[in-house]
Amino acid sequence: MDVNLVLRSTRVITPEGTRAASIAVSGGKIAAVLPYDAEVPAGARLEDVGDDVVLPGLVDTHVHVNDPGRTEWEGFWTATRAAAAGGITTLLDMPLNSLPPTTTVENLRIKQDVARPKAHIDTGFWGGALPDNVKDLRPLHDAGVFGFKCFLSPSGVDEFPQLDQDQLAASLAEIAGFDGLMIVHAEDPHELDAAPHKSSEKYADFLASRPRVAENTAIENLINQARRLSARVHVLHLSSSDALPLIAAAKAEGVKITVESCPHFLTLTAEEVPDGATEFKCCPPIREAANQDLLWQGLADGTIDCIVSDHSPSTADLKTPDFASAWGGISSLQLGLPAIWTEARRRGHDLTDVARWMSTAPAALAGLHRKGAIEAGRDADFAVLDPDATFTVDPNELEHRNRITAYAGKTLYGVVTSTWLRGERIADRGTLAEPTGRLLERNN
Repeated sequence: MDVNLVLRSTRVITPEGTRAASIAVSGGKIAAVLPYDAEVPAGARLEDVGDDVVLPGLVDTHVHVNDPGRTEWEGFWTATRAAAAGGITTLLDMPLNSLPPTTTVENLRIKQDVARPKAHIDTGFWGGALPDNVKDLRPLHDAGVFGFKCFLSPSGVDEFPQLDQDQLAASLAEIAGFDGLMIVHAEDPHELDAAPHKSSEKYADFLASRPRVAENTAIENLINQARRLSARVHVLHLSSSDALPLIAAAKAEGVKITVESCPHFLTLTAEEVPDGATEFKCCPPIREAANQDLLWQGLADGTIDCIVSDHSPSTADLKTPDFASAWGGISSLQLGLPAIWTEARRRGHDLTDVARWMSTAPAALAGLHRKGAIEAGRDADFAVLDPDATFTVDPNELEHRNRITAYAGKTLYGVVTSTWLRGERIADRGTLAEPTGRLLERNN
């Protein structure tokens, strides 16, 4: 082995558990996971991080980068810097909020050209499924997108319309034909229309406008379609714990369904949202503490597969105090790991669980077989964490373009001391290297 780096720690999270180890890196890949006191090969440099925990680099499959077209909201340069600072080494960009949306091969190439020189971490792309682009789905699949996102209710931007049930069936049938993956914003538009809506600075009024039944109904319909068409589907940003029994039953039956939730649903509660604090607004919404407890049970029993950010930033002027009109989206890309670790440790989970939820499972979802674990043959992507250190979130210290966050002022456990991409340190206690991320394509 031509080993050029050995990363050593008393706590390395591997598929077999956490142990003291030395990770040998060659050519940007993990050559071997060796005993802690293994001899360092001649010519290799040793980086000993002491008792800090080495996790596999996090994989965030739900990020709205908004570049090009709405780069005043975010952008590949700032988003990937924030990700690197937070221990994320791979992200997948959502197909909407950029202009153009990723709904044709031509639009995908535009987005790739914009991302290529700006990406601090490895970056891939989801395609979009619209009412009128069924003909574009297979070409996008062949061009390397990791799957297709659709909305079952209005997306919030005119250029990305929702699918009705017939349109969903048509897209799912096409995608199932090449064993692709459909990822779904599952809220039923009829249930949303029937809910009370009014301009208000009170969070309770906004919460009433996005009831759990909208998620539950949409997920039930999606399960029925997936079962009928033998299609692979993934439920995005689950917030309603009521849907967990439906999902668990579908999985047990063999329906090809996976589910994600997000740090904000797992660490923030409706009860704590102040009036007018629209930095907490997202769709579906942050729900009550009792609901959150059940989401954690769903994680523990495997009904929920993974945790990803749904980082969906905007400019400050769009976060008006009126919950009805404010832009919905939580900015958390840099903070997901400490936010989840803070709550996970309180609930008796360990960092092995966190690594599974935030690295291994999302990598598996997207078919990123070189990511998501510390074992020989995988990319040498690592997040190094001091799990017992705390910090208080100061928005001014975030790398996000718009430093608006629902986590402002919160004290969190877990300081990311360094992040490594293919054996190179790309973040070191807040200092970011120049961009070296690669653009990823499905099965490549």
